[in-house]
Amino acid sequence: MSRLQDAINGWWPPKWMYSTYESLELGRLDRSLLPKHVAVLADGNRRWARLNAPGQPLVAGYRAGAAKLREFVEWCDEADLEVVTLWVLSTDNLQRSNDDELLPLLDVIQQLVADLADTRRWRVQAVGALDLLPPEIEESLRASAQRTEDVDGMHVNVAVSYGGRHELRDAVRSLLRDKAEQGETLESVAATLEIDEIADHLYTKGQPDPDLIIRTSGEQRLSGFLLWQSAHSEFYFCEALWPDFRRTDFIRALRSFTQRERRFGR
Repeated sequence: MSRLQDAINGWWPPKWMYSTYESLELGRLDRSLLPKHVAVLADGNRRWARLNAPGQPLVAGYRAGAAKLREFVEWCDEADLEVVTLWVLSTDNLQRSNDDELLPLLDVIQQLVADLADTRRWRVQAVGALDLLPPEIEESLRASAQRTEDVDGMHVNVAVSYGGRHELRDAVRSLLRDKAEQGETLESVAATLEIDEIADHLYTKGQPDPDLIIRTSGEQRLSGFLLWQSAHSEFYFCEALWPDFRRTDFIRALRSFTQRERRFGR
């Protein structure tokens, strides 16, 4: 009887029923209230691997996570979002991971960005301190992004070797270099610097700030993600490990966002 029950559970409810339900739920949302920019901290890939692929290298979790990221981009496109940001590797991860774990992860990320670019549906951009990556990985990420520069579609940021403090440091360095080239002194910059001038030197310059930030695996912190851009973001935390994150979970996050009153500090 248990085998029969397992078989039933394996095919019921059928996938088309879930898909129909999800499409109906998405259609019920007020599109005018949906976020323009959604960012996600896709957390829990290693824990997923330990639970679902015991004895296998952790890269099994990274591959499952990358497959889910490709699905997630599709979901965002179906919801007519303008920008999606995927955080796949932090600067902290670079420092604390050994080569046996890091190099396979970098290969997965490199393939993910190439796959997204090859669709020719989205404008793909790798954002982060790419110079900290192995040169061949940096070159591959930049080449994939360059292939989509003429694509007029949803903007997909893949945050690789990304840290919020690194981004602010790089923004200030870039701003000071520009001011120096214009002949300004440090004293004049300090006296006249405006907030928007710093924003113009961020990795995401020219893009709207994230309206909604999603983090999976039950963690409830930003960990330095989009420190500047998240000043007025709404947050949604989900218990599911990233590879187990479902389209239903995404729609629930969108519904939660549409039900919130955003005051922007007022």
